[in-house]
Amino acid sequence: MQAFTTRNRVAPTVILEPAGGCLCDQPVHIAVRGLAPEQPVTLRAALRDEKGARFRAHARYRADAAGELDLARAPALGGSFAGLEPMGLLWAMEPDRPHWRLVKRDVQTPFVVELEVLDGHEPDGGRLLARAVHERHFMAPGVRRVPVHEGRVRGTLFLPAGIGPFPGIIDLFGVGGGLLEYRASLLAGKGFAVMALAYYNYDDLPKSMDIIHLEYFEEAVTYLLNHPQVRMTTTGRVSSMPERPPNACRPMGRRSPRSSATQRQATILSLLTSPCVRLPCTTWRVVLSSGEGSPGPMPWPRWMLGSNSRLFSTIIWMEKRR
Repeated sequence: MQAFTTRNRVAPTVILEPAGGCLCDQPVHIAVRGLAPEQPVTLRAALRDEKGARFRAHARYRADAAGELDLARAPALGGSFAGLEPMGLLWAMEPDRPHWRLVKRDVQTPFVVELEVLDGHEPDGGRLLARAVHERHFMAPGVRRVPVHEGRVRGTLFLPAGIGPFPGIIDLFGVGGGLLEYRASLLAGKGFAVMALAYYNYDDLPKSMDIIHLEYFEEAVTYLLNHPQVRMTTTGRVSSMPERPPNACRPMGRRSPRSSATQRQATILSLLTSPCVRLPCTTWRVVLSSGEGSPGPMPWPRWMLGSNSRLFSTIIWMEKRR
């Protein structure tokens, strides 16, 4: 972090906890010290995506009588959001380019967020008082990323730290194709063995989803069930929501109303959940969530969701039969 000298008093300093960085689904405590009593300031946050597009947010605050500003206690007075929003500078970031959605492709590198403190309530005209850099990571320490190219199955397996075995998850995204790993990599940090599964428009898979062969998903399930680090179990109860391990995070935050998926998606999902599929596992659960869901103790930022994203995504949780 960097502070800028002011006359006759300690220079303002940005305090971040945890310092330096943390996982993208974890909260960060933001505070500023060394301000004048009740000084008006503007806080700005910005990052650039992997294609160089910039996302940013700002909020106006007023320091307390001791010259300190704690975002966990001080409400924003306006800007990109208002009210008590300790993580507002992150979830409220929006792109400079209209209709641009930030997508994290390389989960092995973090997003780097620049935080600035400006004097006054002008987001583009105030004097710079302090600056700090915060990294938002997608892989917890010890998580292993293993590319999957087995038979027809294409994807990436993320294994938690430790020797296992672990509960297994297959993570599917909806319309758009390709392979997105950011959700799977974060879930692996909660103690799951997670395979991000591509099923079209990736590698040598079909370029479109005009025809979906359900045998492909069965092959992916079989691959994960046979993996030595996926947990064996004798449980047989089927639920519409997964049971979380003790160290998993409870979803919370904003949610948007669900909308119906496309007819093709609905067909795929209904077939996947049908008992006629007869996949070789005792327990497997399908979770349907809208694009506005939250995987951790903070809401997904708007730029990770996309303002028009209302399509369903699917998580299949499976455990082997003994």
